[in-house]
Amino acid sequence: MSLALTFPGQGSQAVGMGKALAEAFAPARAIFAEVDDALSQNLSELVFEGPAEELTLTANAQPALMAVSMAVLRVLEAEAGFDLARDAAFVAGHSLGEYTALAAAGSLSIADTARLLRIRGDAMQKAVPVGVGAMAALLGLDYPEAAAIAAEAAEGEVCAAANDNGPGQVVVSGHKAAVERAVLLAQARGAKRAIILPVSAPFHCALMQPAADAMREALASVTLLAPQVPLVANVLASAVSDPAVIRGSLVEQVTGTVRWRESVAWMAAQGVDSFYELGAGKVLTGLAKRIASGATATAIGTPADIAAITAAITAAITAARAG
Repeated sequence: MSLALTFPGQGSQAVGMGKALAEAFAPARAIFAEVDDALSQNLSELVFEGPAEELTLTANAQPALMAVSMAVLRVLEAEAGFDLARDAAFVAGHSLGEYTALAAAGSLSIADTARLLRIRGDAMQKAVPVGVGAMAALLGLDYPEAAAIAAEAAEGEVCAAANDNGPGQVVVSGHKAAVERAVLLAQARGAKRAIILPVSAPFHCALMQPAADAMREALASVTLLAPQVPLVANVLASAVSDPAVIRGSLVEQVTGTVRWRESVAWMAAQGVDSFYELGAGKVLTGLAKRIASGATATAIGTPADIAAITAAITAAITAARAG
């Protein structure tokens, strides 16, 4: 078995995520406390109790999702004897999840990751005035079709493929009017669905350049080590371990396409046959099952998930060591 860990992005957040984990396991509580300290904010209370509208704010949702994912990883280490450096082939994360992947792989400290994601969330929210931008999901079209529709819809404005999430699932981003034109074009050209998404800003397009500039400055001020296992970067859809290249890819990621479909397919082509999504939700688990035919994909985010998977992970690690 070859295993990869994946970490979810924004949209997977929900009030109460990680609460049962923190109540049951000291390593999870320690992660939430560390993030709270790094941000000088009781973020864990917001995560556990809400309100939802405050948790959903980009500046809160990004470090919150990281905290939940890292809490899951620490519990897996304690309960199942999981050792990322020994037992995983790759790490990858969707958008903000890429920062979580780097924290998991020892490239970034938990505190630096939390602070970077706070800066990232603030910068992405402020990059474009509310109402100027939009994002839309184009379902039932492959990536080249969706990208061509986005280019046609731009008409001098910004409209680009932001997320290539999986087969027939592409998200476009840009100026509101251009994205609305892309929706109409997609509907006319056979998309199963084309819908405007309820997001607060047009992520992963050229309108996010101010946020990319902010992240270039922020990343220059933190220590970023080589990951214990290679990171499959969103903008490269292949593995990277060089800290300088990782810094550049994190900056490029703010305005670039999240090449998730290609990233999962690349890992599968390298022999990965098991994907574990650590954290809130099951979005990446569903996508992995669609992208990597024959691979198993499992979401781990609750004490029940931990209990269900611990025996399987322990058996797999034992078998791998014996082999």
